[in-house]
Amino acid sequence: MSAEDSGSGPGPAPKSGPLCPEHGQALSWFCCSERRPVCVACAGPNGRCRGHRIRRAEERAEELRNRIVDQCERLQLQSASITKYVAEVLPGKNQRAVSTASAARDLVIQRLSLVRSLCESEEQRLLEQVHGEEERAHQSILTQKVHWAEALRKLDTIRTSLVDMLTHLDDFQLIQKEQEIFEKTEEAEGILDPQESEKLNFNEKCTRSLLLTQLWATAVLGSLSAGTEDVRIDERTVGPFLQLSDDRRTLTFNAKKSKSCADGLEHFDHWPNALAATSFQAGLHTWMVNVQNSCAYKVGVALGELPRKGSGNDSRLGHNAFSWVFSRYAQEFCFSHDGQHEPLGLLHCPARLGVLLDLQAQELLFYEPASGTVLHAHHASFPGPLFPVFAVADQSISIIH
Repeated sequence: MSAEDSGSGPGPAPKSGPLCPEHGQALSWFCCSERRPVCVACAGPNGRCRGHRIRRAEERAEELRNRIVDQCERLQLQSASITKYVAEVLPGKNQRAVSTASAARDLVIQRLSLVRSLCESEEQRLLEQVHGEEERAHQSILTQKVHWAEALRKLDTIRTSLVDMLTHLDDFQLIQKEQEIFEKTEEAEGILDPQESEKLNFNEKCTRSLLLTQLWATAVLGSLSAGTEDVRIDERTVGPFLQLSDDRRTLTFNAKKSKSCADGLEHFDHWPNALAATSFQAGLHTWMVNVQNSCAYKVGVALGELPRKGSGNDSRLGHNAFSWVFSRYAQEFCFSHDGQHEPLGLLHCPARLGVLLDLQAQELLFYEPASGTVLHAHHASFPGPLFPVFAVADQSISIIH
């Protein structure tokens, strides 16, 4: 309360306890504004606390005692709650953590056991296929050996007989042997020259397995997750409708044809294509492209001999023997090479597209980095070093590093 709240102001109080350093009187009042005990003179009309809200010191002390009691009760309740939590909740939490960890451990073991079982079964199946194909090729070669050994024997017999006739028969005898000569000649002509046959070659397709490809790609991508190639665009190759970013990783389509590259020998002069600055000729390589902004693009690899000039298929990615590309147009996806286009039934549009090139196995994979899903795998006998290649006809695509 203010000094007015007590009528004519605070009356004198007996001197006891600490004294006011200014007036030498007992500190029997409390200034709520300055939050400190004061004497009656300080609280009076001429004191330093005039106009302030003043309360009796014992009232303020009683209020603080009540507050301490309330706080002690709250602390007691809080201590009881903590004691109960430690005694009842934490042991249950610990028991559930142990139980959950055990279930998680069992799940990991169960799933990896299934993976191992599948891998072992697939390994056994593929090795049996390899062995069977090896045996088939081996038997075909042995059969051919027997066949051609017999053919050589027949040819040698026919030749010996003809040479003997030529050497030992006179004209009359030779004429009498005309039919026999004809038959032997016809028999010799019936023995054809050896021809190339796929039956004599080991069919490498016997090792192809969707499960193996998926597991292998997952393992490779896991090991290379922090080390994709630093692929950048060769500005000398950028097509006339494309703009290249300063870091040479982003290609942006511009419907207005650029004149700056019209005369460049390395530039594509019609299609919106671009080659990377580096090529790969051995080993395992992977790079990623952000394609979420574009509805029309191509990503893949190409030989350095890929033609750059003209509007024909020779320089159009996927329409010639020089390029292998994954492409999107609107909601349609396909893999293209040498004019052959294989539709890919994707359920959604990938935001990022990964390329995995294994030149030892001669295999090209396109995958979705977010899920590790293999979108398409292509086996080929690549005839030379390969350049990452790109095309974009809508918005932009960017190489991620």
